[in-house]
Amino acid sequence: MKRRNTTLLGVTALLAAALTLPAGPAGADEVELIRNGTFDSSTDPWWSSAGVTTAVEDGELCAAIPGGTANRWDAIVGHNELTLQAGQTYRLSFSATGTPADHVVRAVVGLAVDPYDTYFEVSPQLSVSGNDYTYTFTAPADTTQGQVAFQAGGSADAWRMCLDDVSLVGGVPPEEYVPDTGPRVRVNQLAYLPKGPKNATLVTEAATALPWELRNADGTAVARGRTVPRGTDASSGQNVHSLDFGSYRGTGKGFTLVADGETSRPFDISAAAYERLRQDSLKFYYTQRSGQEIRDDLRPGYGRPAGHVGEAPNQGDAEVPCQEGVCDYSLDVTGGWYDAGDHGKYVVNGGISTWELLRTYERSLYAPTGSPGALRDGTLRIPESGNKVPDVLDEARWELEFLLKMQVPHGQPLAGMAHHKIHDSEWTGLPLMPHLDPKKRELHPPTTTATLNLAATAAQAARLYKPYDRAFAKEALDAARTAWRAALAHPDLLPDPDDGIGGGAYPDTDASDEFYWAAAQLYLTTGDAEFARFILKSPVHTADIWNPLGFDWQRTAAAGRLDLATVPNRLPGLKSVRASVVEGAEKYLATLREHPYGMPYGPKDNVYDWGSNAQILNNAHVIATAYDLTGDRRYRDGALQSLDYILGRNALNISYVTGYGDVTSVNQHSRWYAHQLEPSLPNPPAGTLSGGPNSSIQDPVAQSLLQGCTGQFCYVDDIQSWSTNELTINWNAALAWMASFAADQG
Repeated sequence: MKRRNTTLLGVTALLAAALTLPAGPAGADEVELIRNGTFDSSTDPWWSSAGVTTAVEDGELCAAIPGGTANRWDAIVGHNELTLQAGQTYRLSFSATGTPADHVVRAVVGLAVDPYDTYFEVSPQLSVSGNDYTYTFTAPADTTQGQVAFQAGGSADAWRMCLDDVSLVGGVPPEEYVPDTGPRVRVNQLAYLPKGPKNATLVTEAATALPWELRNADGTAVARGRTVPRGTDASSGQNVHSLDFGSYRGTGKGFTLVADGETSRPFDISAAAYERLRQDSLKFYYTQRSGQEIRDDLRPGYGRPAGHVGEAPNQGDAEVPCQEGVCDYSLDVTGGWYDAGDHGKYVVNGGISTWELLRTYERSLYAPTGSPGALRDGTLRIPESGNKVPDVLDEARWELEFLLKMQVPHGQPLAGMAHHKIHDSEWTGLPLMPHLDPKKRELHPPTTTATLNLAATAAQAARLYKPYDRAFAKEALDAARTAWRAALAHPDLLPDPDDGIGGGAYPDTDASDEFYWAAAQLYLTTGDAEFARFILKSPVHTADIWNPLGFDWQRTAAAGRLDLATVPNRLPGLKSVRASVVEGAEKYLATLREHPYGMPYGPKDNVYDWGSNAQILNNAHVIATAYDLTGDRRYRDGALQSLDYILGRNALNISYVTGYGDVTSVNQHSRWYAHQLEPSLPNPPAGTLSGGPNSSIQDPVAQSLLQGCTGQFCYVDDIQSWSTNELTINWNAALAWMASFAADQG
């Protein structure tokens, strides 16, 4: 199911090894679209933007690029009136040099008219990455107004770019995409706990058991055993064996597993392995902050100006109007976290994200293995560190205060409701730093689901912040009660599924689970009979909510039931609530045991959902909660084993967490962690989770590479693959909760 409605953002460079090919002769069916790409005597029909002068020199088009521009598109040389066909494969090739060397040029194929969609782009660093470039891509749409453009702005100093042999040929055969999956022994590339489960997967054609060895960093075998054949794994199409080396209880760094002539990527066995991941997955949120300068001394390499504070060209979030016809007021909605790779801020996704971060802290207070000191003040190195408040609460408050600002003011129609979202009036391209976003910002209509997200998280906050800031706790509880009453008065104002211009739609057709979640949080904080009665009468309270996909921003019943089961309270029938969580954990544990890759995720027909990695982690969250409730180590081990898939024990042999493993996701879809497109920008910070395989492959990169993909193979680590490789605040919240649980087990 499509989670976020997103416009076409473009097709970027495919993996370098798969794309950069020697140019071959055109075949009989190949058609050249570029007119005068050799510049033998003139520059016609090529054009240049204001301030850029061009001339033919020695058979090349040479352009004088002015200095002092801010963006790549501030200095362009282009060719218009190109006809492209959807589904057709094209080969773009050109020669380019820069003086002085090392400048970056962004080569784009896309629309020459509004909305200027990008179909393909690549950003080579001239001379450093060579002088001759060839790429293939598949056009995602039909147009007679296509364009090839070379964007060369963004430099403080003037420079010179020369182009030659520019060619765009249609009718070429598509390039076969074959991901490099490395050694056939798949392991958790971070670490296994000494007293935890230790499992791996071997991809092999063998039908019978094979010997394996566990070797330490010196290459000495420290444990041996035999694999267990599992047959064909339907989620990958691979014939696989399982390896269990859990009986080994030693510790150290640089272990490898050897089987069937293959040696795995290295990993550690360490009791402290997950402490750093706990911190980094939570530190992710500071660099997602809107409305605040990100300090380079706190996050070296990630410092940037405050975004959306109204400094030109930025229009800011201090006085944001509604979309036309929605309201006649403006709100100060500064602050909060940027939701994902875009500059939008969404109450429903902010709500579930805040809940899971607050639950990470609340678990530390009540779970038998919880460790409040691990989340104490100073652990995350954020601006608020040192204020005697746990850093995770300080970070969550940055979003909570934004959520409170999204409430419709007293005296207005729909007072007490919450606006669904705020974002740009139009989609922007990549890369684009938050403070350089020039688009108009708009409030979107209030919805019941957003209002109940506000009620739930504000009520949860009221009990957790009370020991540190009684005034804020009271403000949050007042807002929660107001939102609850407003939602009861307007129970069916649901988001428009087509409201996806400039930001995700976050549609939802049923608010009953949000009502249940909000009532649960209000009851846990207040103990009021009103909320207990609502919970006990709700069909959601006794429904089987543990479906294969798990919980997320659109399915929030678990956020109510998990807290009812674990936060001290006197709800009648509490024993049944806790039993239902254990029943859910048993379902996910059974799925994990049946799965050759050992994960609690088995969607129907192996159709992987958008954000499947977070679904896996949230199912593991349920299993881990069963351990907190029962102390049964089966649940502890199942939850821990679920992390193996995320960290490398998967069909692609990749860790989906940046900075955690030898081969990791590094090009998550983002406008400011955009190193793949702009070498001066960073990759996402360590501890950033990729969304992961998505069978629906909605974006053009995935569609051009992954047609017919099977389950786990529906993924590509490309910045433009927003349907398989985006980063989001809710996905990282799932990682943070599970990383914190794992760290506590060490």
